Amino acid sequence: MNPHGTFIWNELVTTDQERCGAFYGALLGWTRKDVDMGPMGTYTLFQQDGRDVAGMMDPTTEYSRARPPHWSAYVAVDDIDACFERVAALGGEIIAAPEDIPGVGRVGMIADPTGAPLCFMTPIEEVQEP
Repeated sequence: MNPHGTFIWNELVTTDQERCGAFYGALLGWTRKDVDMGPMGTYTLFQQDGRDVAGMMDPTTEYSRARPPHWSAYVAVDDIDACFERVAALGGEIIAAPEDIPGVGRVGMIADPTGAPLCFMTPIEEVQEP
């Protein structure tokens, strides 16, 4: 399990995945692996030496479509629902309530009291081989 409170994933939200993918590929040597997400479009995994290092997707919510292209960071939490129950009382705002992403975990986005957005994830637990 990822340690609670640590940054675990970065994701680019852009309207031009092809152009940005070519840019980061040439700049950093990343390769791309596209995943069909059905009505959510294509999710691109950036890889370095065959290992997933970041993701890229089209804007899929009203919030993300209203912003220019941007990188989002994800912080691991042991229980995203319990974490989000405390957001308003601490002066923050829930931008996207927690939702399940099959094969990934439970994710959501908040804004802190100054309006800075941050994503959170309770990753699925990996099954340990016997």
